[in-house]
Amino acid sequence: MNRLFVVNKPIFRSSNGYMGYVKRKYNTKKVGFSGTLDPFATGCLIVATGQYPKLFQYLKKTPKAYAATLWLGANSQSLDIENVDSIKDTPELTINEIYQALESLRGELTYYPPKFSAKKINGKRAYDLAREGKEVELKKITSTIYDIQLVRYNHPFIHFEAVVLEGTYIRSLGAIVADKLGVDATLSSLKRLYEGAFHYEDEKALNPLKYLKIPPNIYTGDPEYMELGKKLTIDYFETKEDGEYWVETTNFFSIIEIKEGEVKYKLNRMEK
Repeated sequence: MNRLFVVNKPIFRSSNGYMGYVKRKYNTKKVGFSGTLDPFATGCLIVATGQYPKLFQYLKKTPKAYAATLWLGANSQSLDIENVDSIKDTPELTINEIYQALESLRGELTYYPPKFSAKKINGKRAYDLAREGKEVELKKITSTIYDIQLVRYNHPFIHFEAVVLEGTYIRSLGAIVADKLGVDATLSSLKRLYEGAFHYEDEKALNPLKYLKIPPNIYTGDPEYMELGKKLTIDYFETKEDGEYWVETTNFFSIIEIKEGEVKYKLNRMEK
């Protein structure tokens, strides 16, 4: 069964571990997800079954929006509540101090990813190395912070929302804000609100063709050629410019690439 939908991942479940529940619920063995959420994070997680996990790279998944809470005075090596090792009283801050710290993150931001992250170092996940007590050396990355807003401040908790480019680490944003405020702090909650065109709607099935970031093309030849995976010629396509496109027949759709007058399948015979 091919199905594309959004789940609302619960707290303290890994994204991968939650797929066991999805498999049982939808009685399927083939399931995948896009955009890992940390175990302590909740919210929008794109899931697909059957053939549809192959579509993840072609979906509109950016920007992403998050709601987060920064706990002032708490310290954690993983920058979240899973590894809190100390809690200190901190003086109350002014709204202006918090506002300025958040506003300073807008635009392009270069920083180190969290040591407890899914980044790979010589084939191993950074969080596995960190949990083993090994030294983790990560390279700086650059993210785009499109918008960041203070929602409310009830000491010692700062609640904020951020709209960011795919691949941004919200835990790192929290750590940067804490540094600017001159206090220890860690995220105590994190919820992904949406990913590009995707948001949670009771796991309803989505039409994948409405969520592809590549444009459509029209094939005017015999549709059986495409459904059987036969070689296609550019003469039968309405758009002949180089690029990737999706093309549909009555029961199937394909993703093709046109390059220098040649047509190549990227994905074929995807059932609607």
